[in-house]
Amino acid sequence: MQTSVIKLTDLVLKSSREYLTQNDYTEIVVPRIVRASGACENVNTLFEVSSDQNDKWFNGLKSYLAQTGQLYLEALVPELGNVYCVGPSFRAEQKVDNRHLTEFLMIEIEHPGGFDQLLQYIEGLLYHVAQSMVHSSQSAGSLEITPENITRLSACPQIFTKYTYDQTIKRLIGLGEKIEWGDDISSAQERLLVQANGNQPLFITRFPDPMWMFDKEIEVEKFFNMLPDPENPGRVLSADLILPFGGEAVGSAARAHDAKTLQSRLENSRMYKRLLERGGSLADFEWYINQVKTNGAIPHAGCGFGLARVIQWLMGEADIRNAVTFPSNKESLI
Repeated sequence: MQTSVIKLTDLVLKSSREYLTQNDYTEIVVPRIVRASGACENVNTLFEVSSDQNDKWFNGLKSYLAQTGQLYLEALVPELGNVYCVGPSFRAEQKVDNRHLTEFLMIEIEHPGGFDQLLQYIEGLLYHVAQSMVHSSQSAGSLEITPENITRLSACPQIFTKYTYDQTIKRLIGLGEKIEWGDDISSAQERLLVQANGNQPLFITRFPDPMWMFDKEIEVEKFFNMLPDPENPGRVLSADLILPFGGEAVGSAARAHDAKTLQSRLENSRMYKRLLERGGSLADFEWYINQVKTNGAIPHAGCGFGLARVIQWLMGEADIRNAVTFPSNKESLI
């Protein structure tokens, strides 16, 4: 049993909730058995739920273990304002390596505001967590954090470096990487970018919009309801936060909030194409679209923190399996 990981996870959850409470966030309990609307970008990684060998136990409907509470939080923003949830994300992840798990904890937030303010919340939460850990280690010493990690996290900036996706591709080419515009950024390239940034967190922002008609097929894949950047055609107001050791730990974006736009973007997404191939339909998202049509929506933005990768950053740990108490992957089930 990894006592230090248990205590560190406890501290991260407590300090995250403390920060969010201080910033007027309300914690929401979201469903964890859901329709396909509880998926992230790739519905093919959903775990199906069945009972008595019946995969349509819920009144003839297919159901899945949730990967995200995002849309449920979004539905509550007009009424409640700042909201968040804490819970597991389940992914049928084929990779068995030091970066992927089939179950991990997420903190997800949504707020009725803009993209830039969202990035400030992300910076604020992680800075608060890092300083809470430093203070706890110095006062009690029970977290078993090395002096090197204490020194590293004490120097954590309050504002993180930000590069657009376009700038990032140019930086990687300048660092000798073979990469083209439209390509996904690999985990090795993320590490290279972090090293070039003094081993401090950095944002990659304004990714290509997968819905845009580019002259080439792009690898970049993003959730369908990301808001197109009004100042940069073909880009979305999105950001990935890259942490030392953990890599991509936070995915974030401003959200489209017009029902017609949402439905159009959904129906033209790779996610929807995969959903149809699995026997799903627009009905999987009907409750969300109807919610926006009936109750309206307001400009809002949100993100999800992968807790295991945040803990990797705090511990200085390269293997995600050492950052959770009970690691699970395709080869490990307890």
